[in-house]
Amino acid sequence: MLGALLRLLSACGGVWPTSPAPASTSAAGDHAAEGRDGLLWWRDLARCHAGELSVSVVQGNNVLEDQCHVESAPPLGTCLGVFDGHAGPDAARFACDHLFPNLREAASGPQGVTADAIREAFLATEEAFLALVSRMWDTQPDIATVGTCCLAGVVHQRTLFVASLGDSRAVLGKKVGRTGQIAAEQLSSEHNANEEGVRQELMSQHPDDPQIVALKHGVWRVKGIIQVSRSLGDAYLKHTQYNTERIKPKFRLSEPFSKPILSANPSIISRCLQPSDCFIIFASDGLWEHLSNQQAVEIVHSHQRAGSAKRLIKAALHEAARKREMRYSDLMKIDKKMCLRSLIMS
Repeated sequence: MLGALLRLLSACGGVWPTSPAPASTSAAGDHAAEGRDGLLWWRDLARCHAGELSVSVVQGNNVLEDQCHVESAPPLGTCLGVFDGHAGPDAARFACDHLFPNLREAASGPQGVTADAIREAFLATEEAFLALVSRMWDTQPDIATVGTCCLAGVVHQRTLFVASLGDSRAVLGKKVGRTGQIAAEQLSSEHNANEEGVRQELMSQHPDDPQIVALKHGVWRVKGIIQVSRSLGDAYLKHTQYNTERIKPKFRLSEPFSKPILSANPSIISRCLQPSDCFIIFASDGLWEHLSNQQAVEIVHSHQRAGSAKRLIKAALHEAARKREMRYSDLMKIDKKMCLRSLIMS
């Protein structure tokens, strides 16, 4: 049960930022606390009969643009974040470093951790990053095109909060009665222009812009550039002063805009944890492109908890290789655009 793991993490205490270990770290089997196999890296934070938290990532770029963060300490409880960066690592690193400190400040009042406090923390992180963009604009204008999706989970006094910007996903695995089966429940909303509801939302927010979403190479994109409609960063799509010839042509819009195109206002859900709730998978969109929610929870459920995150990513990579009619080993060598990050709390 989740509660047992939370007691374990509280006993461990402290903060665990999950950055890949140096390349010299030796690879190990499923029971290893940490290991590396080529571009695949994994670490298990805590394991016992009560539960486990594990993380894994495949580095698909020369610079790792994704980050994740885990901490367990009062008064917040247990916090987990997955930050899927794009156009560079700066926004993901910034969000990883600042979101939960901002949440501690926002939740310091008598109400404690609430959806409003989480929203305040997201918006404070956005404001601080945009201030950084402003300071660096003269010397490093490309920082205006850097952004990140943010997926955060907070378990506070048996209440689970999940907040999201972009298209990373949190999926709960829960028992189905006494059948021994597991069912998937998606907890997060996805802000991706390929979703009909997201396109309708954008068109209603920008009724005078017939090109607010455009189909490009079979993929719906906001202004024909980016798939996500909500993110942290991406200043060039939020403030028109950054839409100039100083940024790369592929990001530049042909005309100025009067209001932000992308939003940093997260979708937030809360629910009381139940005895049937077994584990939660937090992962970037790369995992979900190749595994359904149900496939993912069945993979976790049908194996021992140790190495769950690594096992999920390997399953997604094997499926990606199958779709491309190539070997897994060859995919790992040539695919430089696939970065999967998975974090499992059980």
